[in-house]
Amino acid sequence: MPVSSQDSTHQPGGLNLDPWYDNYARRTAGLTVSEVRALFAVASRPEVVSLAGGSPFVSALPEELIHRAFKRMMKEHGAEALQYGGGQGIVQLRERILDLMAIEGITGASADDVVTTTGSQHAIDLVTKLFINPGDVILLETPSYVGALGTFKSYEADVRHVDMDEEGLNLEALEAAIHKARAEGKAVKFLYTIPNFNNPTGVTMSAARRREVLDLCIREDVLIVEDNPYGLLYFDEPAPNAIRSLDEDHVLYLGSFSKILSPGVRVGYVLAPHGIREKLILAVESSILSPSSLNQWLVTEYLEGSDWRAQIDTFRGTYRERRDAMLLALEEYLPQLSWTVPNGGFFTWVQLPQSLDSKQMLPRATKELVAYTPGTGFYADGRGHDKMRLSFSLPTPERIRLGVRRLANVINGELEIIETFGSFDNRSADDGRFASAPPDLN
Repeated sequence: MPVSSQDSTHQPGGLNLDPWYDNYARRTAGLTVSEVRALFAVASRPEVVSLAGGSPFVSALPEELIHRAFKRMMKEHGAEALQYGGGQGIVQLRERILDLMAIEGITGASADDVVTTTGSQHAIDLVTKLFINPGDVILLETPSYVGALGTFKSYEADVRHVDMDEEGLNLEALEAAIHKARAEGKAVKFLYTIPNFNNPTGVTMSAARRREVLDLCIREDVLIVEDNPYGLLYFDEPAPNAIRSLDEDHVLYLGSFSKILSPGVRVGYVLAPHGIREKLILAVESSILSPSSLNQWLVTEYLEGSDWRAQIDTFRGTYRERRDAMLLALEEYLPQLSWTVPNGGFFTWVQLPQSLDSKQMLPRATKELVAYTPGTGFYADGRGHDKMRLSFSLPTPERIRLGVRRLANVINGELEIIETFGSFDNRSADDGRFASAPPDLN
């Protein structure tokens, strides 16, 4: 029986808004709304310039390419596309995935070692489910992808950040984190890394650092989970070859079609050592039976019947132009700040003055019709108040410039207010400046 609202004190003021609250498993405490998803409703308003979500510019994909692929799929594989499939995914798509991975130096792999998933996020969930017992340690970059953090938290992992520098993961910090966890009697299950155009920082791990990180993880017997959704979207020169290209036994490689085709198809994949692959297939079958056959066949037909390499070049040009617009606008309107200069992907990472709090500043920003993602969303330990992620993937260059100009007005206004009234917490609650802002985005 669910508890009654009179008996529950779990909700503010003793009100129980969910009568099943006490029946949930303990791990559901980790299922909280991410700061990125909480922004969607506000940022989707047409008058708001959204520099928040990392949505690809799917309008750069010609509609006829998808129409042709869909028609061929239904004509040649319609019955299969509309039927159940296997947990590993269709072999034709897995063979085409090998072509993508070869561009980043992964050769000698077999389609038999690839497992198709419902997007890369599904792959992160599967890997975490397979390896993590409550309290096990996951190491990851500082900062890191908010979706991965949410998954790790939901499985009750002990998430520990490892500092980065301009070449990626700091090797000494990584080694120290491994030794510290083990000295505490903790099991270090894997290192999660986005080495190419990291989300949220845009930083790319150097070739030398990849080798060093791999050698350390082999020596310390730590699995590497390499997440690579942005690797083909470089601007001036390709990123170094994937870590997985250096070793096939200690690296799980995750990829996705969300950024190079469309997030709507929800197709991702994992390249795994044989034993892990078998567990992954069983995990897929136990959770969703099989990935969507229709979507897999659609992606297969797209890869086999279109010049997808040229289309990726088109995406690169689009995002390069928007990256340049973002950097120029930051230089013009916010020259007192610092930020990363990504060579690919969707994001730049902005350092604010210590006196500012990007999460507390967000209501004023949305009131001024600009949205960004507060830095706190990318840390498991509460850091990041003086940082923000800006995405340049979706708005036009003109909208990016407008958004940064509005953001500059907000930041400069905040600094002026702090000079007058002190910190944010010292302001009067009834001064009216935030009366029309949206509710707190926790």
